[in-house]
Amino acid sequence: MNRSNLMDCRVLVTPTSFGKDDPTIRTTLEKAVGGVIYNPMDRPLSAHELVPLVKDVDGFIAGLDQIDPSVIEAAERLKVISRYGVGIDRVAVGAATKRGIVVTNTPGANTVAVAELTIAFMLALGRQLCAANQATRCGEWPRYSGVGLRGKTVGLVGFGAIGREVASLLRGFGCRVLVTDPSVKGQGAKGCAEAFVTLDELLGSSDFVSLHASLNRGTAGMVDRAFLRKMKHGAFLINTARGELIDEAALHHALEKGHLRGAALDCFTKEPPGADHPLLRLPQVMATPHTGSHTDEATNAMGWMSLRACLAVLRGERPPDVVNPEVYDK
Repeated sequence: MNRSNLMDCRVLVTPTSFGKDDPTIRTTLEKAVGGVIYNPMDRPLSAHELVPLVKDVDGFIAGLDQIDPSVIEAAERLKVISRYGVGIDRVAVGAATKRGIVVTNTPGANTVAVAELTIAFMLALGRQLCAANQATRCGEWPRYSGVGLRGKTVGLVGFGAIGREVASLLRGFGCRVLVTDPSVKGQGAKGCAEAFVTLDELLGSSDFVSLHASLNRGTAGMVDRAFLRKMKHGAFLINTARGELIDEAALHHALEKGHLRGAALDCFTKEPPGADHPLLRLPQVMATPHTGSHTDEATNAMGWMSLRACLAVLRGERPPDVVNPEVYDK
């Protein structure tokens, strides 16, 4: 597909931070194709909301939207789903492949940003920064007993690119880093972590447990009551991966009973979780709106990578980072 054909194409863009820090990302897309449809909401879209939007588009630069088989079926002209991010757990990749739709993502684009937020969570939880900030604003002057990072044991559940970056950053804090990840052999941790261990050993030894596992059938709901009971008493839990990794009722119970000292969550099973979510009522819980990748560096990288992949497919080219390469065998 040449440039003149591109001008006949329409592209749907749903990530709300797309081009936010670098407007040339949006203008480049708008000049390259015949029409661009942007997300009418300030949040990821449900499948029901996507169906009418995808009917007449050729390309889809997708955020954390629910792209289920009903969306794929409605997208009669769609040629590419270019994920603005890494996770594809909300994309019906199999259905897309059957329809000949190329699915791409942006590996590495948000690695540093998510790792930095993870470290920020550890520091903020340990020093009770949210409570201290709120108390000071109310005219109080409390003396909190903080937990430092130096010398503490940090357990990383999952050791992909983000987990490795977290481990690298933790070196500067003098932490003992433990890793468990069934998909990575022990040699993969060399130079970053002190030891690959069993999940039980990690949970029983770690002052901070940070989730970096991908979401799949084997990991969904893995942080259940049994998992939490095995965690060290007074430990902290951090999740910058996927909300579906956690049984939220079980976490609420562990926090309310005092087994865990605190938790920091950048993601929830349902997003947004709603102001009445039980976990948000607990003062020992920090929560952010799935903002791990929202730095200027990360959003720019995801923007350009997803844009280039989308346009490449629309031109008839094969882009890098294709999630379903078997689509080219059809």
